[in-house]
Amino acid sequence: MNQNVRQALHGLSASFFLFLLLVLSRPVLAVSSEDLKPLLTKSSWTQLERVVTALTEEGSESSQQILEHWLNGKLFVEKKQKRLVFAEKTPDKQYRIFNPFFTEGESKGESLELGTVKKRALKKVRINNQLRSAIKTALASWDLKASDPETRISAIYASLKTLDSKTLGTLRNMRASEEDQAVIYALDMALALDLFQQGSISEQIEALEVLTSSDNPFIRSVLANTLAGTENPALAQAITTALAEIDQRQQYYTVAENVFFGLSLGSVLLLSSIGLAITFGVMGVINMAHGEMMMLGAYTTFVIQSVFPELIDQSLFIAIPLAFLVAGAAGVLIERLVIRHLYGRPLETLLATFGISLILQQAVRTIFSPLNQEVATPAWMSGSWVINEALSLTWNRLYIVGFSLLVFMVLLFVMRYTRFGLNIRAVTQNRAMASSMGIPTGRVDALTFGLGSGIAGVAGVALSQLTNVGPNLGQNYIIDSFMVVVFGGVGNLWGTLVAAMGLGVVNKFLEPWAGAVVAKILVLVFIILFIQKRPRGLFALKGRAVEG
Repeated sequence: MNQNVRQALHGLSASFFLFLLLVLSRPVLAVSSEDLKPLLTKSSWTQLERVVTALTEEGSESSQQILEHWLNGKLFVEKKQKRLVFAEKTPDKQYRIFNPFFTEGESKGESLELGTVKKRALKKVRINNQLRSAIKTALASWDLKASDPETRISAIYASLKTLDSKTLGTLRNMRASEEDQAVIYALDMALALDLFQQGSISEQIEALEVLTSSDNPFIRSVLANTLAGTENPALAQAITTALAEIDQRQQYYTVAENVFFGLSLGSVLLLSSIGLAITFGVMGVINMAHGEMMMLGAYTTFVIQSVFPELIDQSLFIAIPLAFLVAGAAGVLIERLVIRHLYGRPLETLLATFGISLILQQAVRTIFSPLNQEVATPAWMSGSWVINEALSLTWNRLYIVGFSLLVFMVLLFVMRYTRFGLNIRAVTQNRAMASSMGIPTGRVDALTFGLGSGIAGVAGVALSQLTNVGPNLGQNYIIDSFMVVVFGGVGNLWGTLVAAMGLGVVNKFLEPWAGAVVAKILVLVFIILFIQKRPRGLFALKGRAVEG
């Protein structure tokens, strides 16, 4: 009996110890339910500000996570349960909800999934600009202690607008012990800005020596506002010199940004026109349905993400080959059923392919509805590459530029070093001679049309990451694609590359002062005048049939 009692007591003590260990190790939100109650009800802005203050002072990772969700517009109240949840929209227009409180065993930002609900079951927690500012300040104060240098730098720049005594004390302590040079640079900027705002004239001029090297927009605005309000000639001259140096650097960044966006537009034009250049060069067919091949590729991406919502990050790798096959098969079908009966009659092929484009558009409207569909961007393509405070390049456009060049190089390899490419070049240069040498020109035509359409489908996958997917997606690029083909030289791949990138960059430099529509008109007028002098484009094909 005593043995049994001892075992029972031992078991109870072990259970109590395990329970105590779990309770102590689990991060608990110290803010009471009363403090969070304003989030669950229709409260005043003052009450919501008190919640931000309470969460900021509490300072746990749960508090930080709630504020992050709130700032990003993802903090909701589940109406039925009357509880706070973090919600993410799914491709099928529903919301996956999570427990926003940080729990044991999870890394920061992760939450326990609570299920899937419809939009009407949720109510978004209200937020305004004043709350956003307070939340950003709270998050920045936490991020100043982060282990990642980039996070610390972002927090330092975020704190520039609210440099109170507490924040400045933290920054000075950081400066004394910081070893990362990039973080030290950001700290020096913050401390110099405070000296410029609070110091004497001589201290302000001294601080300007540091601030002049900054490209932060807020620092420039502080300098400009101080210049407008100062009456001291020496300080005004020093600020004017600093602003001139900052503005000169900004001009360089603007040029770099325009070149990047021009290359981004050019890469889209390259993908959309490179297939057209092949089919137009081989068969002389003006394919007005080429834009709809791009549309098919974009909708292929949408379908894959709808069917496999859990594979968003991998969806593009699945969509690229599938879009090539879907659009390529559609192209071969169009060529076999319609185009091959109309060779030598360019006007009739133009009308026929225009009719096909209308049929495809209406089919998509019937199947998917006439509304635009949103295609999600994978996490690895989201965000920007921040070069400095004044220049950042979006990852999705960078990837598309690289992808378009990769497609170009693969196609160039196929055209130069494969039997299929040799047959295409032979038919392009002299169809009659190629046929007499035993090359099946009919099969080459069908496969070439399929290849061009398949590449257009791949272009649609890329476009789905830049714009919404809709029935009229291809119509926005078909005219530009023909301009690129004619300007670069019909059937010439290198000409298509140079023309696409050139027209993209020129468009982006013309748009700021001429507007998007006028810029496109000016480019079109230039191409018309250029074709008058060089009817075969920048890089004309050579061959008896072409020259004849």
